[in-house]
Amino acid sequence: MSALNWLRSAVTALLLGGLAAAHAEPVNLDGSEQWLMKSAEGRDYRIMLSLPEGDVPYTGGYPVIYLLDGNAYFPALHAAKRAQERWRKAIVVAIGYPSDTPLDFERRAFDLSPPQLPERNDPPQGGQDLFLDFIEQRLMPRVNQRFKVDRDQVSLVGHSFGGMFAIYTLFTRPQLFQHVVAISPSLWWRDRYLLAHERAFVERARAGELDLTHRSLSMWVGDREMPQEIQDVRSLQLRLEALSQYGLRSDFQLEAGEDHMSIPFRVTPRVLEELMSTRRY
Repeated sequence: MSALNWLRSAVTALLLGGLAAAHAEPVNLDGSEQWLMKSAEGRDYRIMLSLPEGDVPYTGGYPVIYLLDGNAYFPALHAAKRAQERWRKAIVVAIGYPSDTPLDFERRAFDLSPPQLPERNDPPQGGQDLFLDFIEQRLMPRVNQRFKVDRDQVSLVGHSFGGMFAIYTLFTRPQLFQHVVAISPSLWWRDRYLLAHERAFVERARAGELDLTHRSLSMWVGDREMPQEIQDVRSLQLRLEALSQYGLRSDFQLEAGEDHMSIPFRVTPRVLEELMSTRRY
């Protein structure tokens, strides 16, 4: 075959391969399933589950990890979980959107943010309490009905805006999750709006209004992120250390060589190790 004919054949094969790929069925991950759910306001969510393997643990239920931005991060967490036998009993419930993009900018901008002033409301923002209502009142009851769940080992994991939202959840609804993991949380958002919620949370803890026994907050940041962002997270952890007397465990990890977008994939196995080895006895 001449070089020209070989090139024509290669181009034809590539084009046909591209056409075939365009019409291929999406990949289904072994050991997983998907649901479509609506919020009370009619917003659609894609719920991706990493199913538990093996008998129900001696605690009477499976540990559950709720994961934000599921389209982007579910495949990595699901694969890491199944790679280690000791983690396979966990259920991962990833909350995503019925879109083809890893991060749905407009949807997450609304779900993960505090109320905005009208002139700064493009794209629409301010839906964090509605999103929390969906998780607490619709999603969690369905998961609890579908599986035997260890109610003392329920976790929430979020990155960036999701990390900010996870910390907001701890401050405002600390009863929902025993463990919260915030990876590169956007603490700078809205002039550090979380500071007001932090102060209220600390005051309630000191007043004896909260049971923080067996509650934990772990925060991870890459050392290639903006210095101020690293400092904000480190400072929050130092301030929260005083709440250890009320039961809250807090931790800060600086990950070498990682930036804002690489760190969630780097720390996935370590997050699983932490969440699966911490429980209430």
